[in-house]
Amino acid sequence: MTSTTTSTSPSAPGVAGAATATVAAAILRRELHDGWTACALRGPVGHGCDGVAVPAGVPGSIHTDLLAAGLIPDPYLDDNENLVAWIGRCDWEYRTRFSWSSRDAPGLDRHDLVFDGLDTVATVLLNDVEVARTRNQHRTYRFSVADLLVEGDNELVVRFASPVRHADRESLALGYRPQVNKHPFNAMRKSACSFGWDWGIDAPSVGIWRAVRLESWTGARLASVRPLASVSLPAHPGPDGEAGPGPTRAPGRLDVHVDVERAAGADGALAVEVVLRSPLGDGSRPVEHRAEVGLAAGSSSAVVHVDVPDASLWWPRGYGDQPLYDVRVSVGPAQPVDGVAGTGPAAWTDEWTGRTGFREARLDMSPDEHGTSFTVVVNGRPVWVKGANWIPDDVFVHRVTRARYAARLDQAEQAGMNLLRVWGGGIYEADDFFELCDERGILTWQDFAFACAAYSEDEPLRSEIEAEARDNVTRLVAHPSLVLWNGSNENIWGFDEWGWQLRLEGKSWGLGYYTELLPAVVEELDGTRPYTPSSPWSGSLDIPANDRDHGSMHSWELWNRQDWSRYRDDVPRFMAEFGWQGPPTWSTLTRSVRDEPLTPESPGMLVHQKAAEGNDKLTDGLVRHVPLPDDMGDWHWAMSWNQAVAVRTAVEHLRSWAPRSMGSVVWQLNDCWPVTSWSAVDGDGRPKPLLHALAHAHADRLVTVQPRSADGGPPQGAPADRLVVVVGNDTDERWTGDVEVRRLSFDGTGLAATTLPVGVAARGSATLEIPSDVAAADDLAGELLVVSLDGVRALWFFAEPRDSELAAPRLVTEASREAGGWAVRVTAENLVRDVTMLVDKVHPDLRVDDMLVTLLPGEAVTFHVTGPATALAEADASALVGPRVLRSTNQLVTGRARRRER
Repeated sequence: MTSTTTSTSPSAPGVAGAATATVAAAILRRELHDGWTACALRGPVGHGCDGVAVPAGVPGSIHTDLLAAGLIPDPYLDDNENLVAWIGRCDWEYRTRFSWSSRDAPGLDRHDLVFDGLDTVATVLLNDVEVARTRNQHRTYRFSVADLLVEGDNELVVRFASPVRHADRESLALGYRPQVNKHPFNAMRKSACSFGWDWGIDAPSVGIWRAVRLESWTGARLASVRPLASVSLPAHPGPDGEAGPGPTRAPGRLDVHVDVERAAGADGALAVEVVLRSPLGDGSRPVEHRAEVGLAAGSSSAVVHVDVPDASLWWPRGYGDQPLYDVRVSVGPAQPVDGVAGTGPAAWTDEWTGRTGFREARLDMSPDEHGTSFTVVVNGRPVWVKGANWIPDDVFVHRVTRARYAARLDQAEQAGMNLLRVWGGGIYEADDFFELCDERGILTWQDFAFACAAYSEDEPLRSEIEAEARDNVTRLVAHPSLVLWNGSNENIWGFDEWGWQLRLEGKSWGLGYYTELLPAVVEELDGTRPYTPSSPWSGSLDIPANDRDHGSMHSWELWNRQDWSRYRDDVPRFMAEFGWQGPPTWSTLTRSVRDEPLTPESPGMLVHQKAAEGNDKLTDGLVRHVPLPDDMGDWHWAMSWNQAVAVRTAVEHLRSWAPRSMGSVVWQLNDCWPVTSWSAVDGDGRPKPLLHALAHAHADRLVTVQPRSADGGPPQGAPADRLVVVVGNDTDERWTGDVEVRRLSFDGTGLAATTLPVGVAARGSATLEIPSDVAAADDLAGELLVVSLDGVRALWFFAEPRDSELAAPRLVTEASREAGGWAVRVTAENLVRDVTMLVDKVHPDLRVDDMLVTLLPGEAVTFHVTGPATALAEADASALVGPRVLRSTNQLVTGRARRRER
């Protein structure tokens, strides 16, 4: 084996150099997405569908095919979920014809049928000959079909078994294992939430859900490419040093692991070349680094090393830039040079292109005086995680386009997020998702596809799981945004605390996957980022998985049984799941649920509430804070408000305990259909008030008032002994100034005040105790604290809204047109809490730039309303400022602005 390395500065895109072939890659790829039909084979086929072949979309699913053909109602509306339940209990057949001729691929003797995704239990036939049987949605498949292709027309058929009946059969064959659904989703390798979840519709589908193509090639092809980037970082600042901006450059290295597949008889020497092109930026010209390796005859694997002496570092958003390097890997037969075999390609036969970034990612789980830390560290810098859990953005996942991913990530950025956790009950998300996160600096955490269940470790499941893990680790390793692999969601916790042990009666339940198989695959194929066996994870099987003092924690007792004010009782090292429910936006709700009358308990509303006793928990979590409204419009606003305030309270509490607590990952960013859920963005992609509450709580500079016990710890359910101001500075610059603390009556009269000087280090926080003469209210119901530093403000109310002296809102409004939308100025004549414009009630496509703004007497705020021209044309000033759109907490307490929603 020989190698060469060069570096050039080209003036135009392309590859230059004497050792570079000028012949284009010889592999031919032909998508087979056209002409498909689908029909039911057997099962309880719905009325009008028996014996009917419908046009089928590829990529696609049977539900969307039937919907497009007008044979089923939209599963997302009303109680249609029940009307289409028969689909998942049927077997289905997809069929197409395509023409082929050897003249189309001259000189190419290998022809492969490639499926990027089959959902799920499929039998593939080409020209009436069985090609393969598959049973895993999360894998890719490649089958050699050269002997089956015929000149002229070829028929390709894919038959799918009923996912419901297959899961039931496999559950019997493998043996019962506990899970949280009415279907044994854990008996097959299909997206768990496609069978329904406590926020998801029960609509298990089938179909060719990712691309299918015919690939023709000869000689050798790239079977897998794994670019693994590493950096040599400069020394980090010592513990007494200020954490200023991190370095922008460091020596880097790209190790490109290449596996080659050879066609029959193609055993000669090969050449593999890697070209790494630096990103454009700061006025410099791009630089190309190249390295080439020769593979001896018969060899099929190589590692190509590319040194980058001055690599631009990739940083999470808020910490630096996100430079991405283009990578091109080529393979072809080697051409002897000066009598040395295996150097200099004669022609490239296959090529892989992608992007990567140079950064170091690790997870600090060190023991300390509080237990065990859980800190994400990028390029040597601890990152306070402002994150959310991500679920599939549609039950029918093929409908999630790159533009839709981009829209959700826009909203994540709007909410100040820097990490998304891809939850293990869904899918391994598409390349588009990770590419967009790479570009934006949004860190990603990918669960392996295990959630809330025990899993058999016996065959055939074990082999499927290993193949699935290898596929997806290989596919995703190049992405710098990916900073953590996680083995499972809640499964170790479930075994320990959910009563699984007795029910399992000694059967395997997945621990071997999480502690042996998956970490071994990650170490073998990646090795550049950390792995945890599960979430929550304490760092050891000897410590309960959900111990608040050790590692990551999930918090669901408050939603299920307590109240959101109790979030302040615990100081977890890292909160990986928590949340509060709220309804979708009004326009989404009324589009998807058409009950008359519409009430919280009307039939369609209950179909779109999947949580056990969900409405009771919504009510119990609300009435401690505001009265339960009788009007549906007020109910909708109250529950939306309560969700936002609950989660904002939790996030500010967690940030106030940095660095003891180092992250918050809210459940959840998005929804997969219109439903009452924990999401910040509803199933139609509209932001709820929660998204704006998160933007406030995630602000880089945060001032918050928090209760503390006498010893400085959390109050743990007792009345607070004292109040403190916590100043959080998530920037690279020191923040200094005077914190002004005022105690006011609701009419704005000053009652007490103090000034507290503060200096907060970059990426640091400071805690200041409020003197008791300022912190103690004389009238709990009619006073509040107002704390400010450089225009950043925090409020503290001594009583819940329902127990306070809030009056009906007196607001003066002025709405005027501006470029791109409306400017709505709102001035308060009295104290008005959480002023919010629910502009989707005016038009579903309108958006507002902020929500939940509290105004003291005499204060004003200007909201900016935007949307498409057609939506803006339908808006008028009176509608924008009407009481059904312009909402506040005051309305929920006084009941003065209740209106019947029509």
